[in-house]
Amino acid sequence: MKMLIAGAGPAGLYLAYLVKRQLPGWEVRVVEQNARDSTFGFGVVFSERALEFLRADDPDTYDRITPAMEAWTDITVVHRRTPVVIDGIGFSAIGRLKFLRLLRSQLESAGVAVEFEKNIKSENLKEHDLVVAADGANSFVRSTADFGTAIMPLSNKFAWFGTSRPFETLTQTFVQNEAGTFNAHHYRHSPSMSTFVFECDAPTWVRAGFERMDEAATLKYCERVFADALQGRPLVSNKSIWRNFPKVRNARWSAGNTVLIGDAQRTAHFSIGSGTRLAMEDAIALAKALRDSRDDVPAALAAFEVARRPIVEKLVAAADASAYWYENFPEHMRLAPRDFAWSYIQRSGRIDPERLRRIAPKFTTPD
Repeated sequence: MKMLIAGAGPAGLYLAYLVKRQLPGWEVRVVEQNARDSTFGFGVVFSERALEFLRADDPDTYDRITPAMEAWTDITVVHRRTPVVIDGIGFSAIGRLKFLRLLRSQLESAGVAVEFEKNIKSENLKEHDLVVAADGANSFVRSTADFGTAIMPLSNKFAWFGTSRPFETLTQTFVQNEAGTFNAHHYRHSPSMSTFVFECDAPTWVRAGFERMDEAATLKYCERVFADALQGRPLVSNKSIWRNFPKVRNARWSAGNTVLIGDAQRTAHFSIGSGTRLAMEDAIALAKALRDSRDDVPAALAAFEVARRPIVEKLVAAADASAYWYENFPEHMRLAPRDFAWSYIQRSGRIDPERLRRIAPKFTTPD
């Protein structure tokens, strides 16, 4: 069986590794349009227990990656220069490039090398028994068939930066100036570097004049807005262009010999820290369906969607609720810092007050 995977992100790399390990007779290719080590963004964040979902079935990958991760057990919400710590809600993070290199190393140990700087448009997709679209939210492969795709951009603007200040926890900082309201999602992804996602509502973006600023001017403006959080450290850019988050949905996950996984299949707003985990769990579920199908690809793709869609839709609903909260965060900023933190932590609907009292006793029962 011949399998072609478009995209060498976490979804594509991990799927290739699992399939080659579980179905060694398959011919597996991974093609990536970008050059090796060319990646945007800075850190990859995982909610709760990071890669714990890998421990039982894939301890080798778990043991390779987890020692390289940064971990913490609290969230800090800063509003009106007042930090409110929410205990008991852990996250882990790792540099995106380091994460991809570790996954590539795993894949190469299974005998598959990624084909970099390869345009998927030059491939004859019909020559393969299975084509996997793991090429992100703007997937080209997805455009080659009818999946019932809908893409709805959110209104907030965001840009992905880094900084050399290593934050102690995942922190959400909210500030206001003469132009409007701003938010930064920031967390360390290595001992010496942090991810810093700068976000604002659309009217603020216009009033601040970002459309007329070049990259250097944008960096300086963002550094001024978050001077308290950065404490004199500069922001670092890496393809840090302004974006609107694309809400991607597909009525069907497969068409003919092609299947969607990761962000090509659906996006989950970055505010819940589950996008990469969802992508890797897609890979696990698809590899299992292929292994169990005895080379019956249509049956495998149908089984994959039946088993996986209810799980994905539950998490995506939480991500949508979180995204909606961020789309309206200027309104929530009218609240006092502690009430604001309560609103923030309950935004996705996954943590009700009773559960929060169990896991965050310091936050829920302050002195």
